[in-house]
Amino acid sequence: MKSKGKVLIVDDEPNIRRILQASLERSGYAASAAENGEDALAKLDSNRFDLVITDVMMPGMTGVELLNQIKSRWPELPVLIMTAYGTIPQAVEAIKAGAGDYIPKPFDLEQMKKAVAFWLKKPARPKPAQPVADPLQDFVCASPKMQQIATFIRQVANSRATVLITGESGTGKEQAAKAIHRCSARCNSPFVAVSCAALPETLLESELFGHEKGAFTGADSAKPGRFELADGGTLLLDEIGEVPLPIQVKLLRVLQEREFERLGGTAPIKVDVRLIAASNRDLEEAVGTGQFRQDLLFRLKVLTLELPPLRERIEDILPLTELFLQRFSKREGKQIASVQPAAQQRLTAYSWPGNVRELENVIERAVVLAAPDARELTADLLPAALLKAA
Repeated sequence: MKSKGKVLIVDDEPNIRRILQASLERSGYAASAAENGEDALAKLDSNRFDLVITDVMMPGMTGVELLNQIKSRWPELPVLIMTAYGTIPQAVEAIKAGAGDYIPKPFDLEQMKKAVAFWLKKPARPKPAQPVADPLQDFVCASPKMQQIATFIRQVANSRATVLITGESGTGKEQAAKAIHRCSARCNSPFVAVSCAALPETLLESELFGHEKGAFTGADSAKPGRFELADGGTLLLDEIGEVPLPIQVKLLRVLQEREFERLGGTAPIKVDVRLIAASNRDLEEAVGTGQFRQDLLFRLKVLTLELPPLRERIEDILPLTELFLQRFSKREGKQIASVQPAAQQRLTAYSWPGNVRELENVIERAVVLAAPDARELTADLLPAALLKAA
């Protein structure tokens, strides 16, 4: 019988190597084992493999160092990382370096086999011949803090690992999620966003997972959920801290198994979705009060991105102003192309408690109120609060 694929297992623990190798071979894979990074590289030099599974913490060459060697010599070879909870930071480092996914130890064999099947069936990612534009061209990052965030976005974009974006309300969490999507190989697939706080529990479950005909009163036909609509692309769960506990259980299963059932259905539906979660709540505090599952939080914060408030990134205020000015001038049919120095001073002196969203609203208001022939945004078009701040 033809092998489903060749897998190389790298772990310094003999029992793990034996158990994993035997399990994969029973499932139809050709599995080989290496006890350390050097042994693994020697096997990769002399044989063709379709997938590598490696532990993070090993004597001599670590799993992250092995990953870097593999990506420099066989960049298309997928690598899965095995890690105990104590080595989550190393797993995050590995994902930034190009690992496809991480599997916590002690792992479930069925979960491991599903991950192997997923990566061996995954088609090669298409490579655009000529990028038409910088995917971060509208992501303003003039300040040092935002420049670091832009670098982070580019590093993690092509991973399948979940990202948790935190920050005050209005800091641009959805824009950061869109930037990750645009920088990834999924950029031509759907980006789907759900505001978890805007829907009651019954509707939220149906929105996320879909429902079958007759699942509840009024369900006259089957409907796909947001996970299905985002298949192949990215799903943003905004205000994840507002998700009720029963739905958190289903989310955890999707993250672990990459499958779910529609409301009222029994057939499992498999999806390939990059999940990004966002919250302005302290989820660690929510775990302490029993409002959020700790195991789900572990799954969500494989990669974390904290967006600074606008008052801590003053260098971004004027570039953001110019971006919004261009957008709203075009919409309103006006030709406002610059910002008066006095208006600049007021904009940068204000503390912006509503962050980027408040700035966007202020510029929209100013453009609407400006004279039809205005060519400059003047200080008198700004709200009184900004005048007082200056």
